[in-house]
Amino acid sequence: MRKMEYIKVIICGLATGLFNGLFGAGGGIVLVPSLVLLLGVEEHDAHATAISVILPLTLISAFIYYTKGIANWDITLRVALGGMLGGYIGAKVMNRLSANLLRKIFSIFMVAAAIRMMV
Repeated sequence: MRKMEYIKVIICGLATGLFNGLFGAGGGIVLVPSLVLLLGVEEHDAHATAISVILPLTLISAFIYYTKGIANWDITLRVALGGMLGGYIGAKVMNRLSANLLRKIFSIFMVAAAIRMMV
């Protein structure tokens, strides 16, 4: 990996971790577009990489939230159970989608989330 690519990867990781800590999101919203646009990573690989990166980021953020007493663990555990099933199904479905369709679906969800947050 060239020095400039290495720096881009570190910056992508820093931004992803920052957004994850602040907003509870970062893997998809920040990392996927960064990997695709800045580093030329293939769409499926970018999504898989983002999901793989989320675990350590989330563990650190969750630990801090836990120590501060600002997470509702009853809801967290229930959502996590559904999330694990959804993650399994989503990973299986992603492998069947073309890169173009995956990009369009991801874009629609990002725009819908942005609109929902502003309204």
